[in-house]
Amino acid sequence: MTAAVLHGKEDLRLEQVAMPVAGPGEVIVRVGAALTCGTDLKVYRRGYHAAMGKPPMLFGHELAGTIVELGSGVTAFSLGDRVNPLNSAPCDACYFCLHGQENLCEDLLFNNGAYAEYARIPARIVDKNMLRVPDDVPFEHAALTEPLACAVRGFEETGAKSGDSMIVIGAGPLGLMLMHVAEIAGVDVIAVVKRADQVEVAKVFGARQVVRVDEHDDVVAAARALTPGGRGADVVIEAVAVPQTWEWAVDMVRKGGVVNFFGGPPSGTKVQLDTNRLHYGDITLKASFHHTPATCRRAFGLVTSGRFKCAEYITGRIGLDGVPAEFPRMMARVSGVRDIKTAVFPGGVR
Repeated sequence: MTAAVLHGKEDLRLEQVAMPVAGPGEVIVRVGAALTCGTDLKVYRRGYHAAMGKPPMLFGHELAGTIVELGSGVTAFSLGDRVNPLNSAPCDACYFCLHGQENLCEDLLFNNGAYAEYARIPARIVDKNMLRVPDDVPFEHAALTEPLACAVRGFEETGAKSGDSMIVIGAGPLGLMLMHVAEIAGVDVIAVVKRADQVEVAKVFGARQVVRVDEHDDVVAAARALTPGGRGADVVIEAVAVPQTWEWAVDMVRKGGVVNFFGGPPSGTKVQLDTNRLHYGDITLKASFHHTPATCRRAFGLVTSGRFKCAEYITGRIGLDGVPAEFPRMMARVSGVRDIKTAVFPGGVR
């Protein structure tokens, strides 16, 4: 079969590889659609991922498709089922799983290989984290479940409720998802964005007001001015992962508010925070990583119910042969172009 294989830093090739075979408890899925992802872009730039694999490795992790082979012992699914296999599954037996923190599982099983004609789905994912896709939901929409589950968990971890104010810093793919999840929940969203083209897209996904960083000498003051009484937002979610925006997040939240450091920074990144403000402001600092089977199901519900703007979120469509060129294009982001996620169709663009 044809598949995208990562051989190292910025070295992605389309190759012929062996057709996967389903082992006990596993299934083989004919990929209907896969999606590009910021995590995949990080792996492409770096050439590896400590938890997800080392080169040469099959690439991509957001997919949906049709079951074409069942391994022995699989009874919950049938040939021809349309499914969304998530990219990971916890063990349910380690310390963290037993404490309801499956996202931190000590044996978290990851799966790659979305940019291919077929994908082998490990037994644990089949058992714990594969969802049946309704006939009226396009595969490319179902594949949004994985990143959306991360956004759902990030939002839920803040404790935000309808009527609260929230600042989301960053309008990348996950930042936009966080805005939209918050809007759906009835939260008043203020977006802090970098580029002019991000202003309108932030509004599309639920931001009532938008602050452009290049239009203000004091971005913190500009954002706080839009919150009730200018006191700061009830919740601030940082989705950029640089020290400056981490510091902004703490300065933009109100006393007694919650900050979620959602963006994933490089190892060794340091920030300076005003400890006096943290203590006397009674501010809660959190971070959220990855998803759990439960948040995957809640995200899947948003997708399949039509409440999430799936069509607006997918801004490009390519065949499998376009994957090697897609990642250099993503790195060379063109200002003024709405570029969120590209759907990859191994069977050809529809």
